[in-house]
Amino acid sequence: KAGSIGKKSAEQMNFWTFQEFKNFISAIEDRPQSHAAFMTLYYTGIRIGELRALTPKDIDFNLQTLSINKSYQRLQGKDIITEPKTPKSRRLITIPPLLCDELKQYIDKIYDMRDTERLFPLTKSFLTREMERYSKLSGVKRIRLHDIRHSHASLLIELGFSPLLVADRLGHEKVETTLNIYGHLYPHKQAEVAQKLQDLK
Repeated sequence: KAGSIGKKSAEQMNFWTFQEFKNFISAIEDRPQSHAAFMTLYYTGIRIGELRALTPKDIDFNLQTLSINKSYQRLQGKDIITEPKTPKSRRLITIPPLLCDELKQYIDKIYDMRDTERLFPLTKSFLTREMERYSKLSGVKRIRLHDIRHSHASLLIELGFSPLLVADRLGHEKVETTLNIYGHLYPHKQAEVAQKLQDLK
């Protein structure tokens, strides 16, 4: 039923390179909450609903992991915390020390924050406006909020990680989903295969 979704997404996909993200994030440095939110999105590839459901309890600073176990939605004017999108969406993401430091500093600045309180009580429209404003200020191309997830995936692919690892990190139910969306970003290695087979002699 939904066979063409991946291909369609691939055609519409837009993302920032690492340098473009660096330019953007430098421009937004004076906005601690937005800075921490966009750092988290870029370095983890989590969905917007997953970001908005995060609490301090979900972060293990010792193990440097982020636990994705819920999603936030606003339905008919009510805040609703739901189960993640699919069973595979429930996952543990290892995060780099620089993101650990960012989140620790961000939490420390918030007075009396409870373990179960939402870290980013932000609306999608607020995050979109921040993106638009600071993309313009930093001179990087304008992309959609969801495209930050694509930016993370494309960065992992550029760094040489396998589709299976990318699928795990993004919480895709099947690796086929990852390949449908990002397959065109993987370098074609046919010539390399032929050469390696030749070298076996």
